[in-house]
Amino acid sequence: MNLSTDHLAVRTTCAYCGVGCGVLATPKEDGGFAIAGDKLHPANRGRLCVKGSALGETVGLEGRLLYPQVRDAAGLRRVSWDDALDRVAGAWKNIIAEHGPDAVALYVSGQLLTEDYYVANKLMKGYVGSANIDTNSRLCMSSAVAGYKRAFGEDLVPVCYDDLELADMIVLVGSNTAWCHPILFQRILKAKEARPEMKLVVIDPRRTATCELADLHLPVKAGTDVWLFNGLLSYLSRIGAVDPQFIEHHTNGFDAALDVAHADCADPAVVAKTCRIELPLLLEFYELFAATQKTITAYSMGVNQSSAGTDKANAIINCHLIGGRLGKPGMGPFSITGQPNAMGGREVGGLANMLAAHMDLERAEHRDVVQTFWESPAMADKGGLKAVDLFKAIEEGKVKSVWVIATNPVVSLPDADQARRALERCALVISSDIMQNTDTTAYAHVLLPALGWGEKDGTVTNSERRISRQRAFLPAPGEALPDWKILSLFAQRMGYAGFDFADQHSVFDEHARLSGFRNSADDVPRAFDMSGLGGLKHREYDELEPIQWPVRRDAEGKLKVEDRLFKNGVFAHADGKARFIATAPRAPLHAVSEDYPLSLNTGRVRDQWHTMTRTGKSATLADHIAESFVDMHPQDALLSGVREGELARITSGWGAMVARVQHGGGIPRGSVFIPIHWNGQTASDARVGALVNPVVDPVSGEPEFKHTPVRVEQFRVNWHGFVLSRDELNLDSIAHWTRIQGREFARYELAGRNTIEDYTQWARALLGVTDPDADWLEYEDKTAGVYRAVHVVDDRIAQCIFLSPRQDMPSRAWLASLFVKQELSEIDRVGLLVGMPVEKGADTGPTVCSCFGVGRNTICNAIVEHDLKTVAEVTACLKAGGNCGSCVPEIKKILVHTRVEAEEARL
Repeated sequence: MNLSTDHLAVRTTCAYCGVGCGVLATPKEDGGFAIAGDKLHPANRGRLCVKGSALGETVGLEGRLLYPQVRDAAGLRRVSWDDALDRVAGAWKNIIAEHGPDAVALYVSGQLLTEDYYVANKLMKGYVGSANIDTNSRLCMSSAVAGYKRAFGEDLVPVCYDDLELADMIVLVGSNTAWCHPILFQRILKAKEARPEMKLVVIDPRRTATCELADLHLPVKAGTDVWLFNGLLSYLSRIGAVDPQFIEHHTNGFDAALDVAHADCADPAVVAKTCRIELPLLLEFYELFAATQKTITAYSMGVNQSSAGTDKANAIINCHLIGGRLGKPGMGPFSITGQPNAMGGREVGGLANMLAAHMDLERAEHRDVVQTFWESPAMADKGGLKAVDLFKAIEEGKVKSVWVIATNPVVSLPDADQARRALERCALVISSDIMQNTDTTAYAHVLLPALGWGEKDGTVTNSERRISRQRAFLPAPGEALPDWKILSLFAQRMGYAGFDFADQHSVFDEHARLSGFRNSADDVPRAFDMSGLGGLKHREYDELEPIQWPVRRDAEGKLKVEDRLFKNGVFAHADGKARFIATAPRAPLHAVSEDYPLSLNTGRVRDQWHTMTRTGKSATLADHIAESFVDMHPQDALLSGVREGELARITSGWGAMVARVQHGGGIPRGSVFIPIHWNGQTASDARVGALVNPVVDPVSGEPEFKHTPVRVEQFRVNWHGFVLSRDELNLDSIAHWTRIQGREFARYELAGRNTIEDYTQWARALLGVTDPDADWLEYEDKTAGVYRAVHVVDDRIAQCIFLSPRQDMPSRAWLASLFVKQELSEIDRVGLLVGMPVEKGADTGPTVCSCFGVGRNTICNAIVEHDLKTVAEVTACLKAGGNCGSCVPEIKKILVHTRVEAEEARL
């Protein structure tokens, strides 16, 4: 689709990961919007993953926070914007007057637009006079930032996405790219398809979907990345795979870094043993790296989320510096950002230890630059509290008020129960959000309605430093306002000048101009410079095409853009040289023990995002993985006394949760994996953040989400069940439940510890069916403990409930298909009573390809019936795998298993 042929389409940017895909939103006759990839956007070239494709399902107003509210003894009540902001401003003035500026704080998010982020940081650091503003990006990429700053002198990502297609080898470290950044992964695979000799190496303790398509998988022990890359540095030095000219003229610290690497990691056999991988596998990787100059090492949460995350990043960067493998096409160390605007937040100083425009809070000359430009009265002169420390200070009463913006810390922070206690004890909690009910808004004294994706307008910056416009295509609902506007109105009530922004364009202009202010006086100017975009007219800002920074103007006024950095070998340290950083390896602080014998790793699943406040609204995204799970090795499950498919309680020294046991086949012994997404609205007890230890990296402050000692135990229940219902249910009496969004219904997975004496009475009460003459179909087997009932209204299924002491119950996919029917047929009613579909093919099975809604049973049947042998043949037959490709590894597995089973059946 092209704007020249469809003037109704709005070009905007995806709301999810840091790939920063371009999106086209086109209005439909039914009032909704068709979502498609923008073929003109260089990040995705028209492709979208399933999350991006389903954005249209998440923009409804169900559950939205639409009006300012305050909470008092009587509960929440609606107030005007004036009342709400006056209340907050009055309270902050009093707190600051009595306790000082560090007694208040902002906790913000990589979900904010750059304009929002800029105003928030200007407010706190330049006017309140405190650096107590941190962001949930602290939880995902602050170690990468710290690593870049130590090595290069500034937070600079040296590569661009095109380099992924120019590289001869790509090493993915701690990144399930196929699921977490699927559009980038598809670009990699397309390049590999064109050049089969291109190598793909995956370094990850788990065998993830990404590994299925790799040439080499190194299943290293969690936490041993520094050993691995120190060993590589030592190996490269010994065999002479170095660039001595580059080292001499463009770097410092080589000898010290090499001495540390040699000390513990000179012997590959020792490294292999420490990392728990086979020596030939390790040497194959080392030899490949040494022989392949055009190598990109792309790393993500598996590196960053560690108490040694910054050292891991620098150990990787060291291996690129030793051979001069950066600044040229197809090579470099590449941090793959998690959130849509984590990079934009870095530009404006979003972290508590940074200043706007990549300037350093601890440097007096940088503080003077920013304060002079802002004409601000009270510039912060020391780093503020980082996320984990901030919430400790809130609980201790040192921070009297916190304003949480666009994030959900009661779910996402480590030791999440501590975050809940902190908010419970805080004198004044303000929450700016799009949703009325989250785990965090439950503790807010003031709720402020913000605009959401599709409604707000501004810019974001993706992982390759590319600035893109996010454009509104939906009207502002209720009284919701953009975050920059909320903060500006508040600042004016605080009596601060400098916040009379007319619109988001004026904020962007100030941000761009600051980046170039006093940026040529030093011998080595700041690399972050988007001053070429300063002075844009409204129309130019509105029509801004995706563009990478640095972006300056030449003598003739034409824009100058750099796609990759360090082409001239000049870095951002004062001497223009990069730094090798000595990275002594160290293990995670908390070791497994007899009480907690397993190591917990956390992360994402394919079709969900963060704490599900948005993706949880999409039926398409709910189909792939419906419940939280604990993936563990069968032997560990046996020793823990749990079985696949059963519920288990997972406990650490900080908290506990419940999840369903799974044997995914990719988890090593001694480890378990649990996804991060489930919250208090989607499950009764599935917040994995409650388990995670609060230890942080001493440099970056990033928590150790990838290693927490836990134990797994049986969660005993008397019965299992599920409900599909058009009406919302009250589940307070249920021991364990999960809510899954369906099309025209909600699905609830249930488990109970109570004994049900009268199934009919109990089921009717749970479903709220009070009419004795209701159209109620039921089947009961008291001996087996099996019960199922269906409530029909006007010949349409309204609700159904299935109960059993066992977990192997009827297909949810088949039952979900009945909810879209305008009238149940007799054969449908028979199937409901017998507990299975009567018609052949009615049960498509669990969803594999969410983009096209293709189930596992459909794929298996097609493989057998049409003798399909390749993923391409499956795609040609069913479309599955033909959009974002994130299901391709799963289809590949299904192909192998189905063909083996078919062959065994023939024998």
